[in-house]
Amino acid sequence: MDSTTPLVFLHAFPLNAAMWEPQRGILGDRPVLTPDFPGFGSRSLDAPDLERFAHTVLDHMDAAGIARAVIVGLSMGGYVAFRLHALRPDRVVAMVLADTKAGSDDEAGRTKRTDQAARVREEGVGWLAEALLPALLGETTRESRPEVVEKVKEMAEGADPEGVARALEAMRERPDSTPGLERIQVPVLVLVGEEDTLTPEAEARKIAEGVPDGRLVVIPKAGHLSNLERPEAFNEALMAFLG
Repeated sequence: MDSTTPLVFLHAFPLNAAMWEPQRGILGDRPVLTPDFPGFGSRSLDAPDLERFAHTVLDHMDAAGIARAVIVGLSMGGYVAFRLHALRPDRVVAMVLADTKAGSDDEAGRTKRTDQAARVREEGVGWLAEALLPALLGETTRESRPEVVEKVKEMAEGADPEGVARALEAMRERPDSTPGLERIQVPVLVLVGEEDTLTPEAEARKIAEGVPDGRLVVIPKAGHLSNLERPEAFNEALMAFLG
């Protein structure tokens, strides 16, 4: 890939674009866009779905004068990356899909998101931030990197409750992207934390093996937020892919 090709980073739930700070500093003069999804540092949308999230990203690209880019999505950002590619494959040079999955929620997962959205609207996001930490961060990080734990908790607690509830509902309704993997005709790097229990290596492998040009990198001693937990390893894999 050309060294001037822009990168668009799509953040995880329930965080915001600040999660990409460890990556922004390594990219030199390459154009970088890190939009916040609606409700996570930007205006909420009425009844959003992930396709509308994707349109919001495309609007940000248009405003920045970015015609085509490498799309980097982690967790919910990966879900949005799938929708963006389905809508406008011509805008995608390559994809980096980290700690995410192609499949849709099963019935238990849908019910859980519905219940979480209702509780967030009633009680706010404090309880959710606390409840999600063991799933968002790997055991190694929780035991040895308190500064990362605190940073993730702070970002999650700063999210808008209605934005969080609507994002939960949008993820609940997302389609299964698995049938479309073979239509992703660009290079795809799939990253996954070794300790990720939300979207484990098996899910990452399905993506890497389902696209025509996919490669898988497992990041040791990292959980679901691998870019924050092991930024050096994440960045090394990213730069090797871009190179």
